[in-house]
Formats: sequence, structure tokens, C-alpha cells
Amino acid sequence: MHRLNGKVALVTGAARGIGEAIARAFAAEGAFVYVTDIDDTLGIAVAAALGERGAWHRLDVREEADWGGAMELVAEDRRTLDIVVNNAGITGFEGELRPHDPETTSLEDWRAVHRTNLDGVFLGCKYAIGAMRDKGAGSIINVSSRSGLVGIPAAAAYASSKAAVRNHTKSVALYCAGKGWKIRCNSLHPAAILTPMWEPVLGPPGPEREARTQAFVADCPLRRFGTTDEVAAVAVMLASDEATYITGAEFVIDGGILAGSAATP
Repeated sequence: MHRLNGKVALVTGAARGIGEAIARAFAAEGAFVYVTDIDDTLGIAVAAALGERGAWHRLDVREEADWGGAMELVAEDRRTLDIVVNNAGITGFEGELRPHDPETTSLEDWRAVHRTNLDGVFLGCKYAIGAMRDKGAGSIINVSSRSGLVGIPAAAAYASSKAAVRNHTKSVALYCAGKGWKIRCNSLHPAAILTPMWEPVLGPPGPEREARTQAFVADCPLRRFGTTDEVAAVAVMLASDEATYITGAEFVIDGGILAGSAATP
């Protein structure tokens, strides 16, 4: 359908998972996509798969200098950003498993999660506005989480950071509207989406994996994991000109979990 023909997008955390799916969906709809991440190997492969519709750029969302470098690259390419997707994020459970509850989380671990998940989104929005303001139009999409809408006792830092992303999205939306710009900002709130981060938990193919999978989705009305393509489809809509009256909104992609009150986070 080429709903994004002629548009230029930058997607963070695009080396795999939801970010990769969004990058691929954007390119399939006609956009040129800057694939950014800190995983050089996977990121380069994703960009290569997009062919002439993609380019790789290493971007650590925590570092303001990296954001400045990304904007310089776009300018050197004589392109103007129309879409920025702030997707890069961490749970805090990468690598060594440490407690992330409200009582025993270390300040260091708390700050590390917020530095990526919140500071990265703040910088992404800041530089997206700067890149879009001359044109006066654009779409900023921040990937929050269902965890940003409910309490998660075992992942307090992650939940806090994603809740802050939800709120900051609304602040950005109102700021841009107040300036008279057609720069929209919305947030996505995926729940259990089957991405590579689930693999260590679910384990190798077999009866045990199937049992674990069913246990994780038992409280989901649709009784299954979501797919990264299903998240990407919403991102495409928000990035397109079909959504020019949507800003400051949040889109929950959770198979119906939050439609009721019985499910335990």
C-alpha cells in the first residue's frame, strides 16, 4: 500500500524484536529507515535486509552526543526526519539476575534502567522535535509498555520508567500542539509480545516450552502471545497521514488483558 511513501524514519533499538519489526514494516510501506541500535552485528544485518530503503547507524540512546551524530548524518544525507520511534529499552534483568522490587533494588540498577528507558526517550523526543520543527510536522512514537499502566512489584524500575514514558509522551504532544506544529507524539503499550528476550524463559522447543508458554498467557483473553508484527502495524498507522488527528494518545496492545480486572500483572 506504501502508506509511508517519501517519509524518512529513525527507529531506535531496531536490531531485533519490536524495533526490527517496525523498521521492516516502515520500509515495506515505502519509508527510508535509519536502523539504530548498539548491537552492530544484528543492526547492520537488519539495515542490509532493507536494501535501498535502509541505513545503519550506531546510536546509544543514553548518550546525547550519539543523538547529535545521528541528526548530523540525516542532514549530510540531505534528508529530513518525518518519523522517530523511541523503542530502545531494557528490563534490568539482562545479564546477571538481581532483585528489582521496591525494597531491595539498588540505586545503581534503578538508575541504569531509567537512563536507557526514560533518558533515552527524553533525548529522542528532544532531537526529534528539533529535526521536525522547521517542517512543522512529524510523528514521534514512544514504546512504553503495559507495565507503564499497572504496578509490577518484581520489576519496579522498569514499570516506573515505562510509566514516565507514557506521561512524557503527553507532555511532548501538548508542547508541540501549543507551538502550532503538526508534530504528533503517541505511545505504544505492548504486553506479552514474543520477542527474543523471552527465549531464555520459555526454553527450547518441546512439551516444557509449550507448558511454560500456556502458563504465561493463561490470564490473556486471547490466550496467546502477541507478535512483533502486530505492534508494528499500529506503529505504521501512527506514522502515516491516516493518524493526523491522533496525538497524546496511548495504544494498548495486550490481547485484552487490561480490559478486565482479574489478571495479575
